[in-house]
Amino acid sequence: MSHISASEKREFIPVRIAVLTVSDSRALADDRSGDTLEKRIKVAGHVLAAREIVRDERADIADKLCAWAADDDVDVVISTGGTGLTGRDITVEAHRDVYEKEIDAFSTLFTMVSVDKIGTSAVQSRACGGVAGGTYMFALPGSPGACKDGWDLILKDQLDYRHLPCNFVEIMPRLEEHKQRTKS
Repeated sequence: MSHISASEKREFIPVRIAVLTVSDSRALADDRSGDTLEKRIKVAGHVLAAREIVRDERADIADKLCAWAADDDVDVVISTGGTGLTGRDITVEAHRDVYEKEIDAFSTLFTMVSVDKIGTSAVQSRACGGVAGGTYMFALPGSPGACKDGWDLILKDQLDYRHLPCNFVEIMPRLEEHKQRTKS
């Protein structure tokens, strides 16, 4: 069973999280999903590194993900919107264009969480996660409820260094170890 251990006395380590809303119709003033994520990120003690909205254009989404992956002030990107099945839902493809490694179990776990909440309608979500440039990236559906579930039931724990038996924060320094030179 996973938990946050008081006995180990691990200190909380805030991470810098950027929120990207993918929408042709939203602005920051009416971005309820982005608001949901921003609030939860701050309440958890993390830093909101950036927050933007981009249109449902694959290249624009991928460009923003690449820019944030190259930004030393961003550790994690969470996008919301564009994970469904319609013709304009291309966020997952944009994420996969950028990923160096996919976190397959994130999609599986998000589906499990969704089934508990919305039953078989969970089959329509294509939430995904991966890593690029040493930055974690997660694509959540565009509803506030899905953002709440993705954060509360998965990301909040995995982005907390105190969470045991393991978490994403403790392996952050090793995400780009393949770029280190070995001495001959």
